[in-house]
Amino acid sequence: MDLNKVMLIGNLTRDPEVRTTPQGVPVATFSVATNLTWKDQAGNRQTKAEFHNIVAWRKLAETCAQYLKRGAKVYVEGRLQTRSWDDQSGVKKYRTEVVIDSMIMLDRKEAGSASREAPQESSQIPQTSESDQKNPSAKPPADIPGDEVNIEEIPF
Repeated sequence: MDLNKVMLIGNLTRDPEVRTTPQGVPVATFSVATNLTWKDQAGNRQTKAEFHNIVAWRKLAETCAQYLKRGAKVYVEGRLQTRSWDDQSGVKKYRTEVVIDSMIMLDRKEAGSASREAPQESSQIPQTSESDQKNPSAKPPADIPGDEVNIEEIPF
């Protein structure tokens, strides 16, 4: 069994750039910085930043371009992919990217202003029983998550 899974929480270092392939498929590229903090042997706090190249395709690309801005905190999930090409002088170049299949905006809404956040879609689909189908005015169970996600409830 193989596994190629990447999960990152960091800040955008630049606004997403959206291009369209010749077939008309939108693709967004941006960079996310993650920070590692530790104390050295002398007890001094050290910080190191890692920069990750992110690629989003199709509807996710459009959503990233619309709602993400430089400096925004984001959670992305996807897979590593390395591509290669020959530059103008014939030298082979490589680039490792995270091709994402999901993204969650982690910035809080600003009080009194319009939200930049996209509506959150739940990955859970509520199951309906026969009695629910017979009584369409019945309310859904209270444990089904709503559109609002509380950042403090995220387990990581």
